[in-house]
Amino acid sequence: MRRIALVLSLLFSTALLPLCAQHASAKSQILAATPPMGWNSWDSYGLTITEAQFKTNVDWLNKNLKAYGWQYVVIDEGWYLNHPDNKGKPAWEYTVSKDGRYMPSASRFPSSANGAGFKPLADSIHARGLKFGIHIIRGIPREAVDKNLPIAGSSFHAADAADKSDTCAWNPDNYGIKANAAGQAYYDSLARLYAGWGLDFIKVDCISSPYKDDEIRMMSLALQRTGRPIVFSLSPGPTPVDKQGELVKYAQMWRISNDVWDTWKHAEGKEWAPQGVGDQFALTTAWAGHAQPGRWPDADMLPVGHLGPVAGWGPARDTNLTPDEQHTLLNLWAIFRSPLFIGSNFAESNASLTPLLTNREILAIDQHSTKNHPVVNTPHTVIWSAQPQTGKGHYLAVFNTGDTAQTVAYPWKDLELKQSSYKVRDLWQHKDMGAAKSLSIALKPHASVMYNLSPVD
Repeated sequence: MRRIALVLSLLFSTALLPLCAQHASAKSQILAATPPMGWNSWDSYGLTITEAQFKTNVDWLNKNLKAYGWQYVVIDEGWYLNHPDNKGKPAWEYTVSKDGRYMPSASRFPSSANGAGFKPLADSIHARGLKFGIHIIRGIPREAVDKNLPIAGSSFHAADAADKSDTCAWNPDNYGIKANAAGQAYYDSLARLYAGWGLDFIKVDCISSPYKDDEIRMMSLALQRTGRPIVFSLSPGPTPVDKQGELVKYAQMWRISNDVWDTWKHAEGKEWAPQGVGDQFALTTAWAGHAQPGRWPDADMLPVGHLGPVAGWGPARDTNLTPDEQHTLLNLWAIFRSPLFIGSNFAESNASLTPLLTNREILAIDQHSTKNHPVVNTPHTVIWSAQPQTGKGHYLAVFNTGDTAQTVAYPWKDLELKQSSYKVRDLWQHKDMGAAKSLSIALKPHASVMYNLSPVD
């Protein structure tokens, strides 16, 4: 729920066929075979990012993170607004093409001038060996409907596709799309445009909570028809768990929660408040076992480092998460196998960010583990277990979710581990701790550890 974080005042018949996973060709590999890893502009720039700011962050990721598997760079909401700093007053001023599609604001993204769209920027991203993505709100621009603009590549017009009774609760810029031939034609026109730009990733907002099954199917079909492998990410959450059977047919990622920010717990009693890291334990438990190659429940972005100059929620700041809470964030996301998208303004973040994001042993759990599930789930202690996809051993993530220090102690057998003794490696300290006949660890509030356990010969 993005726009509400900045300003509360603003915010098919042919598509109902089951679809297979998206492929560039029949011989291509699974799209998003491992959880996508990258960077998204929202947490630090909200609606306001410019091409220059984007390139600064891309350069930093390319230099410091690409070698560790981080590869997607995503421009979030508002790239079509000429005056995002106006906050809707007197007007953002939308950039809409003559065939009813949003285009990048040339004043903010100079390389998009003269109808080039995001292709020049995407080309520069691809030249670095990275992948490029954008965020959109589902539906069709009101301006396109008010002017009844033609839908590219079809005989339809915007009014044929628009459902004027349906607007996003926190962003009324667009009307919803009817599940008819005109609606499919509009989504087809968007997908062709984005494939022509060279997109590798599309995040569609206001589509999974509330759950818009027709529009999910329609956009998925439109992307498939382009022949280009474009990761399809659904937002916001919570996406209904009982829709898992549909989700695996149509999308590569879907949010399991509302927006997660740099707080431990959701603040009750406010008109809108974000999820905290501590809130994600129940949700990841609910979705445990659903992740599979090409289909990833998404625990949301990583609000670490510096968040600003125009944070998507709250004032510009260094993350409010403590070092322990940041490790807990990475540990939970990794053992759950969530996609990993960083929200930092890299240039303004301190040196502690780099080791947080470049721990190969932690990232390997996110990318290459299996049988991920919780084995202990009490009000103050959560323990997850997983196994490497190849080789022997176990991963164990141990969390103190309480507000006071505690010692967590369990026999190995209570953690579904059969050996009497295990060699323990602490993956954040990169340190072998010796053999142990049980788990016993003192943890500060909100702290955690990630272990690699191997049987004693």
